[in-house]
Amino acid sequence: MALKKKAKVQEEKKIFILDTSVILHDHNSVNKFEEHDVVIPITVLEELDNFKKGNETINFEAREFIRFLDNKSKESTLQEWRPINGRTTGRMLVAMYAHTGLNAEEVFGEEKPDHKILNTALVMKQKYPEHKVILVTKDINLRLKAKSLGLYSEDYKNDKIENTDLLKEPIETIEGIDHESIDKIYSDGFIGFKKILKQEPFANQCFILKNGSSSVLASYNSEEKVFERINKATAYGIKPRNAEQVFALNVLLDPDIKLVALQGQSGTGKTLLALASALEQRRNYKQIFLARPIIPLNNKDIGYLPGDIKSKLNPYMEPLWDNLKMIQNQFEQNDSEYKAIAQMIEQEKLVIQPLAYIRGRSISNIYFIIDEAQNLTPLEVKTIITRAGENTKIIFTGDINQIDTPYLDTHSNGLSYLIDKINNHPMCSVITLQKGERSELANLANELL
Repeated sequence: MALKKKAKVQEEKKIFILDTSVILHDHNSVNKFEEHDVVIPITVLEELDNFKKGNETINFEAREFIRFLDNKSKESTLQEWRPINGRTTGRMLVAMYAHTGLNAEEVFGEEKPDHKILNTALVMKQKYPEHKVILVTKDINLRLKAKSLGLYSEDYKNDKIENTDLLKEPIETIEGIDHESIDKIYSDGFIGFKKILKQEPFANQCFILKNGSSSVLASYNSEEKVFERINKATAYGIKPRNAEQVFALNVLLDPDIKLVALQGQSGTGKTLLALASALEQRRNYKQIFLARPIIPLNNKDIGYLPGDIKSKLNPYMEPLWDNLKMIQNQFEQNDSEYKAIAQMIEQEKLVIQPLAYIRGRSISNIYFIIDEAQNLTPLEVKTIITRAGENTKIIFTGDINQIDTPYLDTHSNGLSYLIDKINNHPMCSVITLQKGERSELANLANELL
């Protein structure tokens, strides 16, 4: 009986072949396959060598994985199966490039790293017919090529978000609230949630409570177990144009909410509202940081662009400066609000930089806005948050449907990961903006295009 059980376990064991894209996404991915075996094609090490220099997250991931393999190689050769981190089950090895029988380079008519990785998977499949061999890659096209060769292939799913409903939920409207409840919220500023809902909402969840033409904006205070009335506020001259923006300004201006995710399509005012709120609270923080990740054009590093470093980076940072100019140009040049912004820039109280330039700096007593956060990995988001010190507020803005990096999607980007993790925390808030309020022309474009 024991022999049969052991044989069954052996039959169910899998061999996972990891592509370079997986390592660059998560250097610790080799530890995420439980009792199964992991193979690193030698071609992956060759590709990682090209990524080990630099300050971006992928460079950090490459270096960390190389260090991990270096430690493993001190025990024995990497071409022999070795336990992963001393576990009794789950092994790994580095497979040399080879092919026997079916050859991906001949099938696709080109010698390239992807095809060598495919050949490694084909060899493993032939060498271990009793196991299920699976190529794991973030590259969709490589997955399709693998499947066309009869290989199993899948995305790296360890940090994927399965339930994406929370990522696109609008502000909830509850109809049929009795007049007495609405009047109580206006008079007292709050009401117990059981007067409105049977099931307790998420912390800081926002609602429009209506009875015919009467309505009130409210958010849920999970500590007091009440709905609290939200008043329309302005921030450095910027006025909200709809209920969504009222809710957004409320959490952006609330000192008790330390972490905010603003999700929505272009034109909904995410960055503008975040920056205006930061300026409104400028006296409460030592600095305002506004940063965004740099996504290279045509997959080329910025070094390919002409000019000095400032001229190379200007195209990436220009949208952030545009939002700042929009706020500043509400005022005359002699107004104190206009001069205050110019002075903050000159004294570096307000800093607009690529996210890579912020890395390594202390994030204490800072209002920190990260724009285009959908282009970050979950690890990058976690790294930023863990660096937050005393009296720091962090705002992530972005559109999970507008991802510019090749190996991230709606389910696996940093903004989606963040929304999934913080959605019911009393010190955090998630706001989804859906209404474009930038201009009539922008609204028309969103409707027609």
